[in-house]
Amino acid sequence: MAESITEGTLKQWVKQVGDFVKQDEEVATIETDKIDVPVNAPTSGIIKEVFAQEEDTVAVGADLFRLEETDQAPEGSQEAAAPKEESHSAPAAEESEVKASPAPTAAPPKPATPAPAAPTKPSPAPATSSPSSTSSTPETPASLRGERLVKMTRMRLRIAERLKESQNAAASLTTFNEIDMTNLMNLRKEYKDLVLKKHGIKLGFMSAFVKASAYALQEVPEVNACIDASGDYIKYHDYADISVAVATPKGLVTPVLRNAEQLSFVGVERAIANLGARARDNKLTIEDMTGGTFTISNGGVFGSLYGTPIINLPQSAILGMHAIKERPVAVNGKIEIRPMMYVALTYDHRLIDGREAVTFLVKVKEAVEDPRRLLLEV
Repeated sequence: MAESITEGTLKQWVKQVGDFVKQDEEVATIETDKIDVPVNAPTSGIIKEVFAQEEDTVAVGADLFRLEETDQAPEGSQEAAAPKEESHSAPAAEESEVKASPAPTAAPPKPATPAPAAPTKPSPAPATSSPSSTSSTPETPASLRGERLVKMTRMRLRIAERLKESQNAAASLTTFNEIDMTNLMNLRKEYKDLVLKKHGIKLGFMSAFVKASAYALQEVPEVNACIDASGDYIKYHDYADISVAVATPKGLVTPVLRNAEQLSFVGVERAIANLGARARDNKLTIEDMTGGTFTISNGGVFGSLYGTPIINLPQSAILGMHAIKERPVAVNGKIEIRPMMYVALTYDHRLIDGREAVTFLVKVKEAVEDPRRLLLEV
């Protein structure tokens, strides 16, 4: 575990008491506020005792289970009987099927429903009808208005805590601009097949925004800085470790793309694809999540047209990308239909003035609208 993590929630026992496990085989999964951590067997053996149940809070360093070391699976276990199971699989299946079948004289099971069971015989109609009985509006069954109480995951709790902390601590302010995506879309259209053929990577728009941000961070170092823990000093970073927001079933995570200023377009796309795949497969490590000097969040992939992102502390700024929409714009004195994207920069006004924030966003805009600037570093 990382030093900042002191406890977690035991989410699942992959193995149970009496099971034989091989060395490094996964035994349990612990959920932390950042990632899910697998607990592997330190050696081969048989699990004799467990010291926590699923959904229990477990402290870092505490005993989790007791293992009796052995290299041989016990007789009668699934591991020991594995070679013999194949020849007996068909009869076993038949036997279990027969045992599961209901007796011939038993009544067939009734299908399950959300609605109350109907009486076997209809009730006689009342002699006189009341006004309510003639209503044409059917009553809604109570079962269709159910509610569920689901415990928040540690990751969701930590996300909520950090977002509220950001709002309370930072003097957040957001500035906006719009980007004409014509040139970048043409570049992608012309070279995406060649990039896929040569490098095996899909060329998207994120690489251009990462490279444009890394370039702008070097030009406007205040946006790449942060206030240190004491609150009396400003820490400037000479590198661009860019956190890229990735959506997972458990919530939004921000793995870090390190030294983005040194990567090519293809290098950025390869790194993002790798981080995204590992996030979806729940294979990110603590090291992947720590650090970061600036964050990019792409709400446009979900259709967001306009929005104000929240700063990812202790960083001082975050760039929000949005959906690309065709809009009429003035180009050289004429109205043309262009693919446009709104971009937003939320920044900590304690450290960054409006001039630096606007300058940064303009440089991102210029670099994305003319990607040749990134090659020439102008």
